[in-house]
Amino acid sequence: MALVMGVDSSTQSCKVIVVDSATGAIVREGRSPHPDGTEVDPDAWWVALQAAIAEAGGLSGVDAWAVGGQQHGMVALDAEGRVIRPALLWNDTRSGGAAADLIAEFGADLLARRTGLVPVASFTITKLRWLRDHEPENAARVAAVALPHDWLTWRLRGFGPDGESAHGPVLDELITDRSDASGTGYWSPDTGGYDRELLVAALGHDAVLPRVLGPEGWVTDADGRRVGPGAGDNAGAALGVGAGPGDVVVSIGTSGTVFAVSAERTIDPTGTVAGFADADGHFLPIVVTLNAARVLDAIARLLGTDHAGLSALALAAEPGAGGLLLEPYFEGERTPNLPDANASLYGMTLASTTRENLARAAVEGMLHGLGAGLDALRELGVPLERALLIGGGAQSEAVRRVAPLIFGMPVEVPAPGEYVALGAARQAARLLTA
Repeated sequence: MALVMGVDSSTQSCKVIVVDSATGAIVREGRSPHPDGTEVDPDAWWVALQAAIAEAGGLSGVDAWAVGGQQHGMVALDAEGRVIRPALLWNDTRSGGAAADLIAEFGADLLARRTGLVPVASFTITKLRWLRDHEPENAARVAAVALPHDWLTWRLRGFGPDGESAHGPVLDELITDRSDASGTGYWSPDTGGYDRELLVAALGHDAVLPRVLGPEGWVTDADGRRVGPGAGDNAGAALGVGAGPGDVVVSIGTSGTVFAVSAERTIDPTGTVAGFADADGHFLPIVVTLNAARVLDAIARLLGTDHAGLSALALAAEPGAGGLLLEPYFEGERTPNLPDANASLYGMTLASTTRENLARAAVEGMLHGLGAGLDALRELGVPLERALLIGGGAQSEAVRRVAPLIFGMPVEVPAPGEYVALGAARQAARLLTA
């Protein structure tokens, strides 16, 4: 039995699964938490990864492995391979002004054509510009820039600062994949290479960047195991759930993500759709919403029930909720771009204002918000034939039954699973036959 290991180093925790490469069955697993915050010392991820691997029975018997993880986080390294400052994560918004500056300098149209992205605070390029502007001494020390999964792969292969690793700080051994590179803001979907002019415009000087491996590219670790390029979290989830061209994955977590596997790259100068790459040689245009499962949380609390109770109430109401309409922008919204918006309830009459209708309006309102992401993809010509519903919100029976009516397409709900880690494991399994 050949075993492979897949890792999901997410914002909240590190999940490790060891999988039978022939059957896909999980034979061992482990988990370790990450600290809260929008900036984190990467050493905390390294400690968590080692703990999760140990809980999963270690690397004994594992023939290949790959790491998936949260996108965009800025890991800045000096010439000795040491982390210069805590990593700024995707959810750190202090670089919003830097995003505006880059758009003003280059123009949204040009940036979208060159990178597939219009900068927002999430992307790595804006964090590097923030570092240049606010911590110039740290920026001047940057010899290499990695993303979370790049850095963890490097460390687990045995590289790192002298005295902390087997092979020392060989920065040229940093590797990544197309999906994570595509979320930096300085990688070109056309050439498959980095846009060094944009990197320099952000950081102030050039730096070592991880080598981008193809979907079946691999390197080895200190013990000769094959190591895959890994993937960003959304691309890893698409690989884990088995999405292909024509599929759109709708992930209903605290926030919502809508991403489709596409044979063609997308260019959206409005920035609504980010033109990422996937982990399988295709592209992964993605839309992010701020309000997803939290909409259900808020209305369940208001009605004094749990998620199962909210679902039952919603299914007891007629479609359309008797005219009751919830605009679900509790935390503002990113898609559409309404950062200062609030949630609003419309159509209240004595007849429509019932617990059942309010529950139904919450489910429909949340799904309409995600449906706006589907519409944005359709407007760019991305073919959408089937929706795959994942995430905590997908476990609601009401969500599963209402989604096809709102989305206007067949909806499937895969069994709950650690899809990012599973995607990494599937990538690793491919290497055994490459």
